[in-house]
Amino acid sequence: MSGHSKWAKIKRAKGAADAQRGNLFTKLIKEISIAARMGGGDPEGNPRLRTAIIKARGANMPKDNIDRAIKKGTGELEGVNYEELTYEARLGEAAILIEVLTDNRNRAAADVRNILTRAGAELAKSGSVSRLLTRKGIITLDGEKYTEDQIMEAALDGGAEDVALSEGIIEVTSAPDDFEAVAKALEEKGYETTSAEISMVPEAPVELPADTTAKVLRLIEKLEDNDDVQNVYSNIEVPDNFEG
Repeated sequence: MSGHSKWAKIKRAKGAADAQRGNLFTKLIKEISIAARMGGGDPEGNPRLRTAIIKARGANMPKDNIDRAIKKGTGELEGVNYEELTYEARLGEAAILIEVLTDNRNRAAADVRNILTRAGAELAKSGSVSRLLTRKGIITLDGEKYTEDQIMEAALDGGAEDVALSEGIIEVTSAPDDFEAVAKALEEKGYETTSAEISMVPEAPVELPADTTAKVLRLIEKLEDNDDVQNVYSNIEVPDNFEG
């Protein structure tokens, strides 16, 4: 039940840290708001909203922030209408999927294209990147706070597919349909998560030369720094000895 924690390594290599929490909360608020706008403010009847709330809780977002985001989506509080866009790109052998939530389609498109061009990347044919990735529930916990065996027991009870420890991060993987059950099983045991989301992971990760890997990770970081970009996924594998 162990394996390479590829997702966690990519997050670590990209420098995901508390310093980015403000930017993360902004993206989570947008995600919750659009889910509430599209499917209503009751998470019991809105699977997308339930998933967004679990993701926000996994990032330790305060309940008040979550409630306000829902109300902005339902119109109880003044909010912004966001549009969802998806871009697919390539940088050499690296395939990149970019999910956008924006209130200005033209601005978002121009920004994404500019970031890609500056990095030497280009837009790819629709479907050419998404077919390389598959949806998985990904929950991470502090490997210095909990043991892999502790988490494995609770995660398996919830229906998890895999539990892996890498570089101090415990990663729990599940099928998307089992994501909520796994998150709930961990929560009921009192385990605090560092992140919880339904992500896109590569079916067959590609390992590139260190300089190319660093270039791709810099591009992903630039994209994620953009306010309109919600999520960025890639098919690259970050090797254990990668130092950036």
